[in-house]
Amino acid sequence: MIRSALFFIAFLGFYPGFAGAASFDHSHWDELLAAHVMVLNEGRATMVNYQGMADQRSLLATYLAELAEVSQSRFDSWAKDDQLAFLINTYNAWTVELILTGYPGIQSIKELGSLFRSPWKKQFIPLFGVTLSLDEIEHGLIRGSGRYAEPRIHFAVNCASIGCPALSNRAYRGDILEEQLQQATVLFLSDSQRNRYRDGKLQISSIFKWYREDFEQGWRGAENLRQFLAL
Repeated sequence: MIRSALFFIAFLGFYPGFAGAASFDHSHWDELLAAHVMVLNEGRATMVNYQGMADQRSLLATYLAELAEVSQSRFDSWAKDDQLAFLINTYNAWTVELILTGYPGIQSIKELGSLFRSPWKKQFIPLFGVTLSLDEIEHGLIRGSGRYAEPRIHFAVNCASIGCPALSNRAYRGDILEEQLQQATVLFLSDSQRNRYRDGKLQISSIFKWYREDFEQGWRGAENLRQFLAL
């Protein structure tokens, strides 16, 4: 049942809708991020104050409920950048909520999974009338839909695990999404903990191995990973 529903959601996004329709207000999420995400290393890393998030969990709950109220038809009426910002914020906010379900008794998000299913495959997110997992949002609605063809989402979607890009201290917004994604990409690439020259060789994050095909699908003319990194 969930597979057919996800298929429906992913492909419904191809309809152009009404480009001028009002999009979503992410101010609650923006407030939480600004208050509880500390920027480190000139923006290349961040630290989440989960105690602060826990103290304002009611505000997070309000935001998550607002996300769940968005219908498929309303989502489809937005411009593509507004849709993508919504999905990125949805993923990141629900990741924080998932952490809070085990906080403060966990050391890693992986502890919230099971022997047979990772936390990213756990279906607990109400969205567009179905219940989805984090993986279904990232790999189904964002990557798998073919709607966005935006490799830089890999520097914006935060999985709360070692090796993941930093969680932004501001919500993503459709009207400035290009600027935000570019900034996230530059900061990630300039992080010497993840990408560096060593012994005459370029050592890069495993993200480029896991999702190599995303970086080689012609974004700004890049047909291979080398071309993407040179942009």
